Amino acid sequence: MKVLLIEDTVTSATIVTAQLAKLGLESVHARDGEAGLEIFKQSRPDLILLDVIMPGLDGFEVARRIRLLEKDGDWTPIIFLTARTSDKDLERGIEAGGDDYLVKPVSEVVLAAKVRAMQRLAQMRLSLLVLTRRLDDANRELKRLTSVDGLTGIANRRCFDESIAREWQRSRRNRLPLSILMLDVDFFKQYNDRYGHQAGDECLKVVATCFQSELKRPADMVARFGGEEFVVILPETNVVGARRVAEAMRNALVSLKLPHDRSSVSDYVTTSVGVTTVYPSPDDAATIADMLDAADKALYLAKRAGRNQVAVANQSEGAAV
Repeated sequence: MKVLLIEDTVTSATIVTAQLAKLGLESVHARDGEAGLEIFKQSRPDLILLDVIMPGLDGFEVARRIRLLEKDGDWTPIIFLTARTSDKDLERGIEAGGDDYLVKPVSEVVLAAKVRAMQRLAQMRLSLLVLTRRLDDANRELKRLTSVDGLTGIANRRCFDESIAREWQRSRRNRLPLSILMLDVDFFKQYNDRYGHQAGDECLKVVATCFQSELKRPADMVARFGGEEFVVILPETNVVGARRVAEAMRNALVSLKLPHDRSSVSDYVTTSVGVTTVYPSPDDAATIADMLDAADKALYLAKRAGRNQVAVANQSEGAAV
């Protein structure tokens, strides 16, 4: 333990320093409150022994300033050294941020007991902080796990639902475009029948990574919507930009040349994509469900038109353009 002793009386300081040395504690001495505050800022001691009556800043004011200097989660035990023993003085010390007090002249036995008590408190507090941080880490990891699809490692449906609700509200406030892509792996049932479900799972992992790699902005997100279906959120993206991203994803998957000899449109794994763009506003009665329905209709049109292509929903009619 490193101890900061703030004491203006040389005799008292000498005695207390010697007592601390006997306890095997390193100490540094400040002659007044201002000097003590500077030492505290620079060295961050483990314990402060603070005289109450000093020229300039008294001990109560020094204690208050020390508490203000401490960052969130920090705590340095403060023990007042005083000849005042009234209840009122003790109350003032506690209100100023003190934790205990020693009556002058300081008893070596009492000083040792107080130091040990503060050491125990500091150790218990440290243990509690460590436990709290571990719990915070565990909660963050749990939240991450509940937001990630167990197979593909990308966002899951729950994460998508939370994200689209947040982006919808932001778009409504700022009157900005919001686009959705709905993607479906073409003839995936036939893929599973031909290559087996384990190969199908590996295929979905590759597809998810492929789609993820085509997103360039932190706010963009791809999620597994269910089965072989994926969905992409593109905030602040108009229909031209959304279609560009959709085509990039479709082409990227084709370029991987994942064999699929049961597909009716290609010798490789492909995807069909439905695109919809909305401009939510406070006056608009449209909902997130309406937007998802429009994207789903556009995906259906892409499939009906032959698959391995992109269709864009007409918001007013739900048709492809």
